[in-house]
Amino acid sequence: MKDYVGAIDQGTSSTRFIIFGRDGQPVAMAQREHAQHMPAPGLVEHDAHEILANTRATIAEALRHAGLAASDLQAVGITNQRETSVLWDRRTGRPLHRALVWQDTRVDDLVRHYAQDGGHSRFRAQTGLPLASYFSALKLQWLLDHVPDARAMAEAGDALFGTIDSWLMWNLCGRHVTDVTNASRTQLMDICTLAWSPALLEAFRIPAACLPAIGASSMVHGDGRLELAGVPIAGILGDQQAALVGQACFAPGEAKNTYGTGNFLLMNTGTTAKTSACGLITTVAYQFGDAPACYALEGSIAITGALVQWLRDNLGIIASAAEVDEHAISVADNGGVYIVPAFSGLYAPYWRADARGVIAGLTRFANRGHICRAALEATAYQTRDVVDAMAEDSGIRLRELRVDGGMVRSQPLMQFQADILGVPVVRPAVTETTALGAAYAAGLATGFWPDLDALRGYWRQDCRWNSGMGAEQRAGLYAGWKRAVDRSLGWTSA
Repeated sequence: MKDYVGAIDQGTSSTRFIIFGRDGQPVAMAQREHAQHMPAPGLVEHDAHEILANTRATIAEALRHAGLAASDLQAVGITNQRETSVLWDRRTGRPLHRALVWQDTRVDDLVRHYAQDGGHSRFRAQTGLPLASYFSALKLQWLLDHVPDARAMAEAGDALFGTIDSWLMWNLCGRHVTDVTNASRTQLMDICTLAWSPALLEAFRIPAACLPAIGASSMVHGDGRLELAGVPIAGILGDQQAALVGQACFAPGEAKNTYGTGNFLLMNTGTTAKTSACGLITTVAYQFGDAPACYALEGSIAITGALVQWLRDNLGIIASAAEVDEHAISVADNGGVYIVPAFSGLYAPYWRADARGVIAGLTRFANRGHICRAALEATAYQTRDVVDAMAEDSGIRLRELRVDGGMVRSQPLMQFQADILGVPVVRPAVTETTALGAAYAAGLATGFWPDLDALRGYWRQDCRWNSGMGAEQRAGLYAGWKRAVDRSLGWTSA
């Protein structure tokens, strides 16, 4: 038995390869950012070839840092940004278009068209998802209709579709596959049968010949090649489901929130696919081998960490993301300033494609510190929106919120998150929970780890933030946020 498991963590902003030991602790990591292509307002694209090249480079770099060879790895798991859609030529392996990122809103007109018959919940019973530009089905339809010859190629099986996990599996393993968690985000899979739905394929005009095979989240999908030659690729999970696994949230009612480019809060609901009445998503949480799939309620927030990037890259208010904390704590409060980062509309629990970003409450008193503080607080307010909706849907009030992702290093954000929620916020000792979840899936499939109890035993608390805010102040601040959200609505004709 070998002593290490690897994880490809392919995110919206960067790609990482992390090597874990038997105790679930990271041994080595490499990371590379990729370009964000925004050819017009609302359009967000990635170069799939650049992502593949970065994946290969980070694998080689992390192995070199650890002094290991690929043959020292028991298995590798893949976790990926979800919904981002790639269409490529089976014969040449070349993408037919840049990948359409989950944030891309070019299919808003298609969303409105489909919602005319049955509303935005038209497909929710089968998919757990509302009609929204977020999911993959309409992105794929757009590619098939706008890329020359793409539809004919797809019908012949010569153009292949996949989310990023499928693109990487095709190149690193030679197999056209995905897992149930990623398939559940396409709006083409029936979440009860865990199979592509002929009715949904017909409704969205998608040829079945272009779709990958669907497998479990934890199983041996095949042996790797190139930098992973001979290593079993034995786990695939969408990034937020991977973080749920990495946080060891295996029991119904356990929840985690990941703070990255966007925020994603998932609550395990067990083997029941619970329908939301409060604007949440029903999604597949994971499936380990032949065991029944487990489901989750999810609240998806489009823009959180990306708002800090926007302050840096578009406005030049800060020179680095780390500076946002320094400026935020330079002021006592937000000075009445609220930022609603509805750059791609508002996701859960609002699902308002007509929303656009606003900065509200500005006076001449407002300075850079207030803007930076408002940016951090926007993340916490949006999380509060989702937590409240989740409590109403599930009947469960969170006793604590387990958190992970890049933004959990922000002390002022985590403290304000605890304050505005009124419950403790807890950061684990290993914050690389997304990659860890993919590693866990691969390790379970190959016997590296014996069972879920062993994985639960590795979870350790690193830091805990308790609420220090009174109920009256909390209510007042949150009411201000709600007023700002109201101002963001109705900016487009969605």
